[in-house]
Amino acid sequence: MSLKARLKEQQILAMRAKDKSRLGTIRMLLAAIKQIEIDDRVELNDDQVTAVVIKAVKQRKDSISQFEKANRIDLADTEKAELAILQEFLPQPLTSDEVKTLIEQAVSTSGASSMQDMGKVMGLLKKDIQGRADMGEVSALVRAALA
Repeated sequence: MSLKARLKEQQILAMRAKDKSRLGTIRMLLAAIKQIEIDDRVELNDDQVTAVVIKAVKQRKDSISQFEKANRIDLADTEKAELAILQEFLPQPLTSDEVKTLIEQAVSTSGASSMQDMGKVMGLLKKDIQGRADMGEVSALVRAALA
């Protein structure tokens, strides 16, 4: 089942369960997907839908940190609830050992030897890691491996 179909199925289940917060989050996500499809006149595949989910997750994390800085715990809690729902639709996260193994493979495959080759390594890693690990942390690990 495609990710978009799974989202639509979960939307129906949330409607039946009368779970307003879950329904709102899923509707927001489906609206973002539909907006991209209309703007670009394409049908999004699972990788592209995953990218939309990743973007929404990143937005929620940024909002949570901003709300907590402003001492708006009520709004931060709402964002945290949405974040938990969105994370259900991301692929299974990688363990730190799996990430390190993928980095080692990418470094050896690309023949990277210095920081100038970081772009090559990140390019190889992106397709395998996108949505399954925090790219900021991966970038730091790649820097450490190339240093």
